[in-house]
Amino acid sequence: MSDAIERFDVVILGGGIAGLTLALQLGRTDPGLRVAVLERQRHPVPEAAHKVGESSVEVQAHYLRDVLGLKEHLERDQLHKFGLRMFFTHAGNEDITRRVEYGQISAAPLASYQLDRGRLENALGTLVTGLGVSFRQRCKVRDVEFGTDGADHVVRFLDGDDEHTLRARWVVDATGRAGLLKRKLGLARALGHRANSSWFRIDHEVDVQEWSKDERWRARVDGGLRRLSTNHLMGPGYWVWLIPLASGSTSIGIVADDAAHSFDGFNTLERALEWLDGHEPQCAAEVRLHLDKIQDFRVMKDYAYGCRQVYSGERWCLTGEAGVAIDPLYSSGGDLMAISNGLITDLVTRDRRGEDIEERAVAHNQVYLVLSEIWLVAYEGQYPVMGNPQVMVAKVIWDTIIYWAVPGLLFFHDKFRRFGESPRAFVNLQRTWLLHTRVQEFLREWHQVGNEPASDVFADPYSLMDFIVDLHNGMAAGLDDEELEEQFGRNVVLLEEIAGQLVSTVIERLEQRGPDDAAKARIERWRGDELLREVVGRYRERSPSSAAAVDSAWITLGSRTEAVAP
Repeated sequence: MSDAIERFDVVILGGGIAGLTLALQLGRTDPGLRVAVLERQRHPVPEAAHKVGESSVEVQAHYLRDVLGLKEHLERDQLHKFGLRMFFTHAGNEDITRRVEYGQISAAPLASYQLDRGRLENALGTLVTGLGVSFRQRCKVRDVEFGTDGADHVVRFLDGDDEHTLRARWVVDATGRAGLLKRKLGLARALGHRANSSWFRIDHEVDVQEWSKDERWRARVDGGLRRLSTNHLMGPGYWVWLIPLASGSTSIGIVADDAAHSFDGFNTLERALEWLDGHEPQCAAEVRLHLDKIQDFRVMKDYAYGCRQVYSGERWCLTGEAGVAIDPLYSSGGDLMAISNGLITDLVTRDRRGEDIEERAVAHNQVYLVLSEIWLVAYEGQYPVMGNPQVMVAKVIWDTIIYWAVPGLLFFHDKFRRFGESPRAFVNLQRTWLLHTRVQEFLREWHQVGNEPASDVFADPYSLMDFIVDLHNGMAAGLDDEELEEQFGRNVVLLEEIAGQLVSTVIERLEQRGPDDAAKARIERWRGDELLREVVGRYRERSPSSAAAVDSAWITLGSRTEAVAP
C-alpha cells in the first residue's frame, strides 16, 4: 500500500441519518478518532421531500436530544410530537368523529419530535464537519477489501470520475437499503412479514381537526394539537400516516399488508389517490383540494428484512437499514438505529483503548438481533388486527407498555452496551421476548373470535391506566446499575400480570357474550396453554398495590368490568 493513501480509524459508508449520527457520536465520544463519511448525495439535501422516517418516539428522541446534544436543533427547527394517535375504521370512514380514537389529550412527560429529515441531515452534516469528520459527498463506494490478521480494510470509491482509496481500521455500512456489506457477505435474512408502502409530501398543513365541525369532538383535544400527533387512519390490513413537518408540509403514506391490499393498487400517485378515495375518503378529499402542492411520490415494495450478523470482531459493522428493517409503525427504525450506533461506538472506542473486543462483538450482536426480533413480533401477522378497534386498542397499549418497560428503560440507562456483563438482565430480556410473542399470537386469536364493530369511543391511554405515566417517567429515572436490574425485573413481572389480565378479561367477555363454537374451542385452548395459565396465575396472585390491579378498561374500549380469572 502506498503511504499516500489516507488512513482513518473509521470509514462510514453512507451519510444519511444513520451514518451522520454515528459519526457525531463517535466524534463526541472520542475526539481523537479520525472518521470519514462517504455519501452519494450533495448537501444541502432538500427539505420536506427527502426521506421518510419522520416520526420519532422516546428512544430515538432521547438519542438525538440527550446523547447527541441536538436539543437546540430539535426545539428550534423541528416540531414537538403530540404522541401517537389512531382512528379506527367505521362504516365508510366518511365521518372521523364516529371512529374509535386512540390518543393522548395532554403532553407526555418525555418529549418526542416530528422530523423533517432534510433539515436534520443538513444540520448533522454541518455538525460532523465542524468536529473534523471528513464528510465527502457525491461519492460512490465501489468495493471494500477486508483486512486480515489485524490489517486495515481498504475502501475504494468514486468521487465524480476519479477513483480513490482509503484505509480504515473499522468499516461501518450505513448505506441503507443498498446494504453494501450485507450483500458482499451474504448476510441477508428474509422475514415472513410482507408489506408495502407508498407516500408523498404535500405543501399544505393537513389537520384532521378540520375534518369535522362537531365542537364536542373537537374539544376532546384542546389547542389544535391533534395535527401534531402522528395520526394513523387504521383499517383491515392497512394504515395511513399523516405527519406534520416544520416546513408546513405534511407527509402522507399508505402502508398495507401484501395479502390484503395489492401493491399495484397504490404504487403510483394516481392509484394511491384512488385507493384513498375507496378506503379513506376524508383524507382523499383533503389531498384532492391541493393536488398542485404535492411535492413528491415514492414507493417501497416488501420493505421488511432481517440480517444474520450486524457486528464483527473483525472490525466491520452494519447500522440502520443497512442491517435490519422491520416496519414504520411505532417508528422502530429510528430506535434500532440509536441502539446500534451506541453499540458500535462502544466497540470502536474499546478497540482504540487496546481492549480485545471479540467477545463483546458477539454479545452486542446477540442483544441487537434479539431486540429486532422482539420488535418484529409486534408486526408479523398482525395487520389483519388493524381493522378490529377493540383488539387493536388493547394491542397498542400493550405494545406501548412493553416498549417503555423494556427497551426504553434500558436505553435511557445506557444498559445495552453492558448487557454482556449481566446474565440476569439477558434472562429477563429472553422472558420478555417469549411473553411478547405469545401475547401477539393471543391478540390474533382474539381477533378471529371477537370482531364486533365499534364507534364513538375516545381512548386516552393515560386515563385508562393510571400507572402508565410512572412507567413513562421511569425511563429517565437515573437509576444505578443495581436499581436498574431490580426495576427491569419488576417490569417483567408487571408485564406478566398485565398479560394475565388481558387473557382473563377476554375470556370473561366472550363467555358473557355467549360464545359460538369457534370461540368455545379457542377458550379451551387458551385454558390449556401453559404460558397463558402461568400469566393468569401471576395476575390472580398480584399484590393489591400492583399496577396490574387496574380495571380492565384498556381491554374493553373504556367500559368497566371486573375480570374473573379462569
